[in-house]
This record gives sequence, structure tokens and C-alpha cells, in this order.
Amino acid sequence: MASYEQLVAQLGPGTTVLLTVECQEGVVGEESALPELAVQARTSGMLANVARLVDAAHGAGVQVVHAVAERRADGRGANRNARLFRAAERLPVRQLVGTRAVRVARPIVVSEEDLVVRRLHGLSPVAGTEVDALLRNLGCRDVVVAGVSANVAVPNAVFDLVNLGYGVVVAGDAVAGVPEEYVEAVLTHSVGLVARVVRTEEICGVWEGR
Repeated sequence: MASYEQLVAQLGPGTTVLLTVECQEGVVGEESALPELAVQARTSGMLANVARLVDAAHGAGVQVVHAVAERRADGRGANRNARLFRAAERLPVRQLVGTRAVRVARPIVVSEEDLVVRRLHGLSPVAGTEVDALLRNLGCRDVVVAGVSANVAVPNAVFDLVNLGYGVVVAGDAVAGVPEEYVEAVLTHSVGLVARVVRTEEICGVWEGR
């Protein structure tokens, strides 16, 4: 577990960005394309913890970036090279550009200063998107990651950020996946090898000066 002093050193407001991953209505909202994941996100407290992190970041002057996955109605430019992508095309709720499904989910509050990065392809919120360029232009050194899912997008984001040279902190109780027991396993045995995994309370404590 990272000490308070280590977290303070790593999470300075001027050099840290909070990245929320696919915390959108069509994924974790009440009308989700993935109801099992949405239920897990809500009943575990994960979504509430993401909202708390965002609020704390806003209060501390930490830049927030929301990574959203979406697709055109005609599917142009989207991947079809994996079972996951083909299955998504058949779901009753689709993450279509301009629809409610691709809005950042309540109770997360998006401020005017937040950046929303939308991607039409791939698995990663980072690779092939604007995220890296934005982080560098912001003077970012460390990234706090929260969101869904522990199965695919969150590990992708963490590994890509580490490969790009950023320090990464993962809010372990602000991440969800299915089945529930898999989340702890992937955080401990994969993500935890390259990033610090801490609790929302610890991160908010740093940003709130407690």
C-alpha cells in the first residue's frame, strides 16, 4: 500500500490527471447494453466512487478527462476483428454518436473544464486517441484511472499509459468488471504489477488535504 506521503508526491494537482473510462449511460447507466456490468458498477459503489473522485478533482484543480466509447450508426471506422465488437453490434442498446448512451453517467458531474475524448474504434481509451497528446500538453506526469471495465478497457488504459511513460494510480474500488471476483484478481495480479492500486478515500484525502 502506498504511504500518504508517496501519494501526495505523486498526485500533485498541477501534474496529475483523473481519467474516467467508459463511465457512460449505455455502459453503467440504468439502460445499459451490459446490464450485469451496470448492476455491478452501481451495487458495488464503484460509480459513486468515480463521482466522488471527480468532485474531489474539481475541488483540487486536478484536470479530469472522460474517455467515452461510441460508434457511428453505419459502423464506419469501427473494428470487427474480435468477438466483442461483433457482439456489440447485436446488443439492444448501442453506443451511438449523439445518443444518451454516450453521455457521461450520473451521478458523475462533468464541468466546463473537463475534457471528453470520444473514440470510434479499438479497445483502448488511450492508444489511437487524443488522450496522450492532451496529457502531454497539460503537463501531466501521473494519471489516476477509474471506470470500466476491469475485463478490457481499464487494463488497456493502464498498460498504454505505463508504456507511454506516465505514472499510474488506479482507484481499485472505483473499477468494476464481471464476474465480481475477477476484479480483485486482475488488480492484484496484473494491474498492480505496473500501477499503484489504492482506495478512493486515499486519493480524495490527498486532494482534499486530509
